[in-house]
Amino acid sequence: MNYFNYFTEIEERFQQRRGSLLMLSTLDWALIETWREAGVPLEAVLRGIDAAFDNRDKQRAHLGNRRQREINGLAWCYNAVIKAVEQSREAAIGAAPAEAAEPRESGFESARIARYLERNADLLDKAATNLPSPASTAAIGAATRLRELATPLLSSRSVAEGSASPSNLEPSTSNLEALDRTLTVLEEKLFAALLTAAPEAQLVALREQAARELAPYRGKMQAVQIKQVQQQFLQKRLLEAHSLPRLSLFYMPHE
Repeated sequence: MNYFNYFTEIEERFQQRRGSLLMLSTLDWALIETWREAGVPLEAVLRGIDAAFDNRDKQRAHLGNRRQREINGLAWCYNAVIKAVEQSREAAIGAAPAEAAEPRESGFESARIARYLERNADLLDKAATNLPSPASTAAIGAATRLRELATPLLSSRSVAEGSASPSNLEPSTSNLEALDRTLTVLEEKLFAALLTAAPEAQLVALREQAARELAPYRGKMQAVQIKQVQQQFLQKRLLEAHSLPRLSLFYMPHE
């Protein structure tokens, strides 16, 4: 399973089980990101979502016409996901190594990645004109670095166009992951600069909003998980407030 599909697969399963195209909230996306960073397998998250909804359906059947609360956010599935992770680990103990799966293309072509990096560089340069220091400096620096990263991709495209092998049009998975780690570092540096430049009142308001949205789930989540989600929430909202793009390859459009 290509890890770039992690977010999309979770969103689609949640919407499918809920029976509606409820858009995931900023809090939901932050929770998914903490799962990915913690290395929670996609299969465990999907099983956890299924288990949470199966349990809700059983309760509805048992209680008859008495209305059960809707599952309106992924945090309601948190305990079920953790249980699914534990079950996966228990099942893996003593299991024989699985046969290697057939290699699958990542679907990330060099030319498309280069366009994405250059587009984000342009967005960063545009946003920098309205950012206070040191956020403006960080945005300009990130834009310069993105264009540097795009250059070899454009070069490999030119070489590949003269080759009979179509695989040359696509970086290896290891190269994609290395690139994505670099993009994550750039985003973290930009976020740190935004935190420094942000007015105290804005940060307090965002943290209060995160606390309100997390309130119904505090009994279901561990303290470290809550802290991670709050951080992801704050990062996402600050970037959105200044029209700054997400830099990870996950956010690359697949038009």
